[in-house]
This record gives sequence, structure tokens and C-alpha cells, in this order.
Amino acid sequence: MSQNWWDSAVIYQIYPRSFRDSNGDGIGDLQGITEKLETVADLGVDCVWLSPFFKSPFKDFGYDVSDYRAVDPVFGTDRDFDVLLNKAHGLGLKVILDQVLCHCSEEHRWFEESRQDRTNPKADWYVWQNPKPDGTEPNNWLSFFGGRAWTWDARRRQYYFHNFLTSQPNLNHRNPEVRAAVLADCKYWLDKGVDGFRLDAIHTMAFDPDFLDNDPRADIENGGDDSRVSQPFGMQDIQSRQIDQPWGKQFLAELRALADSYDEPRFLMGELGGDNGAEMINRYTQPGLLHACYNFDLLAWDGQTAEELEGVLRRVTDKLEGHQITFATSNHDVPRIASRQVKRLGLAPEDTDRVAMMMVELELALHGSVCLYMGEELGLEDADRLALEDLQDPWGIEFWPTFMGRDTCRTPIPWEAAAKHAGFTTADKPWLPVDERHLPRSMDQQFLDPNSFRAQVKSVIARRKSGEILTGGTLDVLDSPENMLVLQRASGNKNQRVMFNFGTKDALFEGEKVEALSSVFGQPMPG
Repeated sequence: MSQNWWDSAVIYQIYPRSFRDSNGDGIGDLQGITEKLETVADLGVDCVWLSPFFKSPFKDFGYDVSDYRAVDPVFGTDRDFDVLLNKAHGLGLKVILDQVLCHCSEEHRWFEESRQDRTNPKADWYVWQNPKPDGTEPNNWLSFFGGRAWTWDARRRQYYFHNFLTSQPNLNHRNPEVRAAVLADCKYWLDKGVDGFRLDAIHTMAFDPDFLDNDPRADIENGGDDSRVSQPFGMQDIQSRQIDQPWGKQFLAELRALADSYDEPRFLMGELGGDNGAEMINRYTQPGLLHACYNFDLLAWDGQTAEELEGVLRRVTDKLEGHQITFATSNHDVPRIASRQVKRLGLAPEDTDRVAMMMVELELALHGSVCLYMGEELGLEDADRLALEDLQDPWGIEFWPTFMGRDTCRTPIPWEAAAKHAGFTTADKPWLPVDERHLPRSMDQQFLDPNSFRAQVKSVIARRKSGEILTGGTLDVLDSPENMLVLQRASGNKNQRVMFNFGTKDALFEGEKVEALSSVFGQPMPG
């Protein structure tokens, strides 16, 4: 059985800009979330994860923080957050915050001081390096969002390092003063009663202190048809030097000590990306570090076949205990799961709901904690019909038209089918347009239908939480026929088999029929 509330929690992710706008400015806010928390609690989830709402210039829409302790006015006030937190706790919901601790905004007061000269008190709070003798960058490191990972600063006559936008300088966590300041900002929110953190891209914190060049990837040919070479950083083995270096453990240990210092320990979930996901998770969840890591293996941009899903789950379950994992099939960074899977499996549009529900069922049949991205309970498709002038995401704008970025999964939640902008906002124009295909799936329409997609998701969550087998115990991946995925969950002397047929024809597994594009949850049986 689970020992901590987070070990098998169902976590509902809210992207605040797109959840609900309460003041008519076209952007979702904290009060809008508070007003709709009952609908979240009604699903039966355990926790709400809030993407960043801190003060920011929003060049990366909140993942560029300029003040870690302040609510940005676009989202409301500190008081608005306190009200949200109290209401969530009153509804039995835990609340975790997205903390972006590897980098911040160039407008943060720390960076504004650091860039003044090479001798100020915060001169070493960021990653500064001299140019090569010819004036070029210190090494070959590339930004995930395009271009070099180094930007020249004329005042210091040095380059500063950034894994993402030029406006997102990396903090130098090798400096103990930086770690102490970041921990103090984390403590501010934990003291308020926040139940934990999701740590954004935590693998990007620790760089090679010798600043050696990244190795080229050995498994692809530059200019080939591998999807990773559509963006230059995909041609490098960035884990060789640029990210994921061993010294990063020191900060994680200090943060864990802080989290454990409370009467009720707080949950630390790290977001990891990169090759060898299970091996990375195992390293980051060693005793005294993170409780769990956010697993990207089910977030493949182009979707996954049954065989690919089986391979992912085998790699994970062979190497990890369930409590080390937080699974997700959708989030604010990838296309919505319904569209990804329909495209990957070559299905017809009328199959969208079925395959979307199967992915919800699959996620909720897994061990560990799981994250349900807002709108997945409505069965929303990806809003992939946005025009270039609609795009807000700098990543998508940079690589248009071959890549649309992350806006397609960030469009507003439809609350009322007949209302202006589906009830998301009363403004003339929301920050991203509401996809008209989402209107029939609006929250009000689904609440009226006892057999709606949302009602089915609620039922699956209740099934997960109804007994110890799906919330604890073990998970085994069984050998299965083509287009099928078969899992065995066990706890104590009971086991339960869960079968998924991703094919368009009925299939058999050990004599039991599984209809096309459907799942079968076997009844718990003695082991």
C-alpha cells in the first residue's frame, strides 16, 4: 500500500493562462481557477499542479520568472493565491507549484545586478564565460529554442549561458549563495502551505564546469530524416556536457532536506527529458533526492504504437519502483494525446474519442502517480489549425512552418458552448483563440450528459481508487499480440489484468476477446 499521498496520486495540471479568465482581459487567472475548483474536485483527482503564475515578462509565458515570490498582476494578487490554496485544501485537493529553478528571466533583479560588471556581489550567480581568442562563443552548446546557448553582454565583455531563450539566463547552482537564495524562495511557498513542487526541466541545471564541447550524436546522420535533426540541438549529445552533470545532486539534496523539514513532508517531482529516461529517473530519485520524476516516455510528440508503448513500459518497470515515477500522456508542451495517437496509428477521425479514452485508461492503470492535463477529461483534440499570426510560443514562431510549437495544446478550456469564447473570457479577444471544434465538448454540455467523455474519465479515476491493486503493488508488462498491450497489476495475493487493443480489428489474448480500439479491465483475482 502507498505510504505517501503522492505515491499513487492523480494530479490535475492547470495551465493558468488558459483555464478561465475572471476579469475580462483575455488571460486566465487565479480567481478564475478558484471559481472552478469544484469541477476539478468532482473528477476525483487528488492534487492540482499549477503552471507558473509568478511575476514574469512572459517571453516564455511564465517559465521566465522575474520574482519567485510575487504573483504576476496578470494572474491576480498574493491574496488571490491564498484564497485558491485555502479553497483547494477545503475541497480535499493538494496543491503543487511549478518551480523554474534552473534559469530565470533577464529581468530578475539578480541578473540585472550580475551583468553590471565582473566584481559585483552577484557576479558569479549566473554562468559567465570569456570568448575564445577570435571572439566566438566558449563552446558549441546550442539553445533548445534555436541558435547558440551563449549571448554576448557588452558590459562584462563576456558570454552568458542559456539553455532556452536569450532572455532566460541559467543560474549558477555551483555557487552556494545561489542555492541558498533559491531555497529561501521555495521555503516562502512551502510556509504558505503549498504541498510540493514540480521542478521544471531540472536536468538542465548542472553543466560541465570545464565547458567542453558537446559530442555529436552517434545514432543519427546530420541532415538525415530523423525527426531530431529538424532542430539543430538534436544533432548533439547534449547530456555529454551541457546538461545532467553529477554535481547537480547537491542542490536536490538541499531541497529535499527543506521539504522533509515540515510536519507533513512535501512532494518533489522533477521534470526530466533526454535519452535513457529510466536510468535518469533512477539517479534523480536516489534516497535523499527527489520523490518522483515526471516521465516523458509517454509524451512522444508523434504518438506511439502499441509496440512502442510496450517497450517504454518494459524499460521503466524493469528498472524502477512505482513510487519513483509520475506518468503523463499530455501536458502543456506537446500536442494533445487524442490527435497524436490518431495520427500515429493511422486512424479515422471518428476513432478519436475511443483512442483518447484508451490512453486515459492506460495512464490510470499504471503504478506511481499520474498527471492529467486540463482538457484531457473533455477529450479535446489538438488545436492544430492556428495561423502564424495566432501563435504566441517563441519556439513555434522560430521554427514555423515545419513546427508549430506548444500553442496547439494551450488553447482555452471551453466552459459554455453558447457563450462568447466558450465562456473562457468576456474579452474581445483571448490570448489564444478557442478552437471551434471544442465547443461541442464544452464543460457545460458534458455535465448534462451522464455518458459524456468527462463522465467516463471520472468513472475510470474512481475505478483506479477503488482498491489497492491499481494504487499500489506491482506492474508487469506481458508478451502480447500485435497492436495489443497487456499489463498485470498485483498487490498482495490479488492480481488484475488490463488489456488494450490499439488495432482496428478484434483480437484475442489467452482466449479472451478484446474488441478493436478498446480496453478490458479484468476483475481482481487471487494470485
